[in-house]
Amino acid sequence: MPKKIEFHFKKPEDSPGYLLGQLTMLWQRKQKRVLDPLDLTHTQFALLCALAWLSRESDQVTQVDIANQGNADRMMVSKVLRTLEEKKFVTRHEHPTDTRAKTIRLTHEGEKVLQKAIISVETVDLEFFNKVGMDLESFNSTMSALIRQNNFDSE
Repeated sequence: MPKKIEFHFKKPEDSPGYLLGQLTMLWQRKQKRVLDPLDLTHTQFALLCALAWLSRESDQVTQVDIANQGNADRMMVSKVLRTLEEKKFVTRHEHPTDTRAKTIRLTHEGEKVLQKAIISVETVDLEFFNKVGMDLESFNSTMSALIRQNNFDSE
């Protein structure tokens, strides 16, 4: 007979990790539903958003900048950007001062699809997180603190 397995939490619903995993899967499913018609994955959407945010400050946004903005793996960002380039949503150009880097820019088509995606995703977010209500700012602040804490821990 196998040994009795011990858990810190008495039941799955007591585990913040379990709950976060369940919540994430449900949220991703809703995001996928609105992004699929735009021919975007959530990762592609997130990287396009990172590019759009960074492009407000600079016209020389690099792949590394995008990876850093989204806490993303650089190789994954490279592959996703290649796909976005094939879809004609971004272009890559020689960097004016760094021969190893490319500058990434949204195309007109990329801007159009991103604007549609932002409206859809933000609508889904507001509906999905409406239970949080007026505490959304506090909820977001707590999530940001957890990201910062664990981002530093992983370095």
